[in-house]
Order: sequence, then C-alpha cells, then structure tokens
Amino acid sequence: MVKKRACVFISGSGTNLRSIIKNSREYNFPVNIKLVISNQKHADGINFAKKFSIPHIILNYNRTKFEKIATKLLLEKKINLLCLAGFMKVLSKKFIRNFKGNIINIHPSLLPKYKGLNTFNRVLSDGEKNTGCTVHFVEEKLDSGKIIVKKRVSINKDDSPEKLKKKVQIEEYKAYSIAIRKIYSKN
Repeated sequence: MVKKRACVFISGSGTNLRSIIKNSREYNFPVNIKLVISNQKHADGINFAKKFSIPHIILNYNRTKFEKIATKLLLEKKINLLCLAGFMKVLSKKFIRNFKGNIINIHPSLLPKYKGLNTFNRVLSDGEKNTGCTVHFVEEKLDSGKIIVKKRVSINKDDSPEKLKKKVQIEEYKAYSIAIRKIYSKN
C-alpha cells in the first residue's frame, strides 16, 4: 500500500496528533505523517513529533509569513492531506484555495451547530442533550465544509465545560482517524 503524505498543524497539547500518529503506524492506515507544524513554541504536541521522529517546525504566527513558509514546506514534502488538529488560527482564503479539498479539521460540536469558539459553554447554556465532534473539509467559510464524520456524546446534568470537553475528546481521537480512512477508502 502506498500511503498518502500528511501534515498536521497544531497549537496545543497534540492529543489528536498523538492519536493520528498511533493509527498511521498501522500497515493499512492510508497516511503517513511527514510533517508537524505548530504556531506555538511551547505546544506539547511537538513532543509527539519528536518521540516518533517526525519532522517538525515551529512558526511564529504572522499569517502571511506563516502561510508562505508552510506552503513552501507542504509543496517540498509533497503533502497530500493537511490535518488541522487543535490549530487555533484561521487560515486565509488564498491558502485554503491553494489546498482545496486537501485540508480537514476537527471541531468540538455537531456541525453545523456551534461553529467557532467556546462551544462547550454555549452547548451547556443552551441546555442541549447531546453534542460531539465533527471532522470536515476546510472551506473558506469557517466550520462550513463538507462533513466527513460526526461522533455524538450525551450531556449529563452535572457536566461542566471541562467534563464535556474530556468526553468529546475521547470521540475526537476516534473520529479523526475514521475520517482519514473514509477519505481514502474511495480512492
């Protein structure tokens, strides 16, 4: 099996990155992670890249410079799929157009509900019974691309935003890799 070449953009703990790396080590998983890019020099996720000997770079976030350098690296490494995993910046329309159909993101809600930030607080204050996560293709409009996978969790009366985040993250770790498999199962 010839695996596709993936890059993961991160900003923080890298727990979704860790899950994708773990799955990418399986023979029949369709991608290998060839690059990790972070916009935060203290992002814990860089440690996963180091642990698994994956090339990584930290780029200070000035959107124009970040995207110019990232584009150069993605092209040099012949990246087929760009995974946004806890990457807390909005990419420019130009960048998205350059890689259209090859960028995916995970969002901590059941899209199209609760786009943007502070999802857990909003979900709880609205009295929702369920929430979850969605892996989707990135389009120019925030959190509006074609949905690949959704995972649902029930909300308990005693759930705080922190408890809910932990429950959703457990599903995120499954959902991201399911989405990657789904994308390439058609090819």
